[in-house]
Amino acid sequence: MNIKDYLNILRLTELFGGFSNEELLNLFKTHNYIISKYNKGSIIHFETEKCNYWDIILKGQVFIQKIDEKGNVLTITEFKVGDSIGGNLLFSKYPYYPMSVLAKCDTEILHINKDFVLLLCQISQDFLIQFLTCISDKTAILTSKIKSISMKSIRESIIEFLNYEYYTQKNKKIKLYITKKELAEKLGFQRTSLSRELNKMKKDGLIDYDANYITICNFDIIRKP
Repeated sequence: MNIKDYLNILRLTELFGGFSNEELLNLFKTHNYIISKYNKGSIIHFETEKCNYWDIILKGQVFIQKIDEKGNVLTITEFKVGDSIGGNLLFSKYPYYPMSVLAKCDTEILHINKDFVLLLCQISQDFLIQFLTCISDKTAILTSKIKSISMKSIRESIIEFLNYEYYTQKNKKIKLYITKKELAEKLGFQRTSLSRELNKMKKDGLIDYDANYITICNFDIIRKP
């Protein structure tokens, strides 16, 4: 796989938007890089694996997961085409992935080593600013997720999800675009715990639900905008 086939994707990102195609081709000609393909469900990086590259998603989607000693799975966040991973670890004194990185679907990733990243930072101030912005944003995402999980009960987490989807879909009948298992992982709870709480909320007259939808029955749970 040749970087030439992905230049348009790279230049659509804020990171590489300041480079011309010719400049990028010259840079990638003289510096090592790897483009790897991963099948759906493949582990891209294991938890505790050393981070040796800065990754940019060229195709597909990935998600970041934490699995505890009991086997509970927490999906921290997802990243799509143009997003990058590992920038906050690459220059750390402890450059090890704290969580696993998996391919949500068939995915292609550009791996760039530390020396190449340093060069890009030196030759382009715009790139440097955007790179630092990416690092800051990843830290904020992780901090927000940990704070959210640590402070909310499962019912509060479900209600927060329903509030977001209600105002997004503009419908009291919320279509689920992910499975119940994926929703449980997103909220940071076990699948059985989610099902149990949904059943309790149904008995309390707050919601109704089936395999594909959750219907809001009591609008007291919906915050006013």
